[in-house]
Amino acid sequence: MKKTLLAILAVSACAAALAQSGVYKVDPSHTKAIWEAKHFGTSTNRGQWDKTDGEITLDKVAKSGKVDVTIDMSSINTGIAPFNSHLKGPDFFDVATHPTARFVGEQLKFDGDKVVEVAGTMTIRGKANPAVLKATSYNCYENPRLKREVCGGDFETVIKRSAYDVNWGLAEKFTSDDIKVTIQVEAIKQ
Repeated sequence: MKKTLLAILAVSACAAALAQSGVYKVDPSHTKAIWEAKHFGTSTNRGQWDKTDGEITLDKVAKSGKVDVTIDMSSINTGIAPFNSHLKGPDFFDVATHPTARFVGEQLKFDGDKVVEVAGTMTIRGKANPAVLKATSYNCYENPRLKREVCGGDFETVIKRSAYDVNWGLAEKFTSDDIKVTIQVEAIKQ
């Protein structure tokens, strides 16, 4: 009887731990990467990439996981077609040669069950540099339509575009070297 009870408790503990961990598929309809750059030190140019893909692994008990998000660089959208074309070209992102950007983070920092920071590597134009995304918001909820858990939030960082060989207009100070990037992400537990 004691062995059976211990076995049931062990299985229950494992099931509870499994319920706290999982693989989450990035929901492209609720995920995008947004950027901001100063224009001649006056106004702020803004744009976003509309197409993203990725997977997030979370283990809330072990306070660990992995974030892997890919951005389709051809989906850049500023609302101004000629500006989009210039950004896709060799002066900026050279989309023909480098069609995607990617963030992979394997160092997650938690506060309770909330992810507050993800450290990893950002790759743009084939150049990989360390990046730390800090959460300005984070939450998990049971999606009433999907009947599955969804986790996500807004994560921000500032990168230097020159570190990725995006140097056009830097000498003339057309746009800043510091670019604020916000990744708005929601991911559905699989």
